[in-house]
Amino acid sequence: MAIAVVGSTNIDMVAYAKVLPESGETVKGEDFILGFGGKGANQAVITARFGVNVYMVNSIGDDVFGETTLSNFAKENVNTQYVSRVSGPSGVAPIWVDGEGNNRIIVVPGANGKMTSEQVEAALNSIEDLEAVIGQFEIPTQVTAAAFKVAKAKGALTIFNPAPFEPIPDNLLQNCDWIIPNESEFAGLHPTGKKPIGDSEILELASYLKVNLCVTLGASGAALVIDGKLHRVAAPIAKAVDTTGAGDCFVGTFTFGLISGLNPIQAAELGTKAASLSVTRLGTMASYPNTTEAQEMLNIVMSGS
Repeated sequence: MAIAVVGSTNIDMVAYAKVLPESGETVKGEDFILGFGGKGANQAVITARFGVNVYMVNSIGDDVFGETTLSNFAKENVNTQYVSRVSGPSGVAPIWVDGEGNNRIIVVPGANGKMTSEQVEAALNSIEDLEAVIGQFEIPTQVTAAAFKVAKAKGALTIFNPAPFEPIPDNLLQNCDWIIPNESEFAGLHPTGKKPIGDSEILELASYLKVNLCVTLGASGAALVIDGKLHRVAAPIAKAVDTTGAGDCFVGTFTFGLISGLNPIQAAELGTKAASLSVTRLGTMASYPNTTEAQEMLNIVMSGS
């Protein structure tokens, strides 16, 4: 089985402070981490840690960040056959994290913005045994739409994470099997605007989008709408120190669960376990379950305990 992640790679520059600065204000930070990120890369790495064959489809710059990104993928057993090099800088993401673990992120796309539809179409058509394709909004939207069209033609499952938020165009929406927003993205997608995220609102959005929907709700777990029926999955209790990348951890883990034979509710249970562990640690990929922890989580979900 193979999963392709058509998405972004970034270098994360994470600054930690008890209180984040207001406009014109300078505050003293507590810590700093330079790490690997990008929603696509995050999702690829956590999926690979569950032992599945993962292809990253992306463009990186001709700078030192591009070189280190390739080295990290090799360490994480992510296939980079379809990662291209382009002139200019790689993507970066300056991130602020406050004392409660909440974050603010600015994504500078760099080479991610130079991905093309022809690039991803050729890549996906070359991958045998393609079971699923994951996409997000950190690369040109028309590129993701082209990727999902190829994926559906090959019979692969398509999972879309609408982040950073923007409206989903019809040519992309029509090829989505699952859409996975967080609470803020949910508010943007809902046809009447921001509302409390109750059962009725979640069902309304699923009906409006006409797809399977999984809403990630942080400490409250996740809510799924499958064939018009709502299901809620609780998250393990966790003390959050850094929520950066937790949503990506869920998306990659959930996708792995679906193609590995778990039903969607079990896949969401696995995703909440992985994401809940990640928020108890600093960093993005560095906070994710390692291969041993991932297997232990999978065994627990499969056993029903």
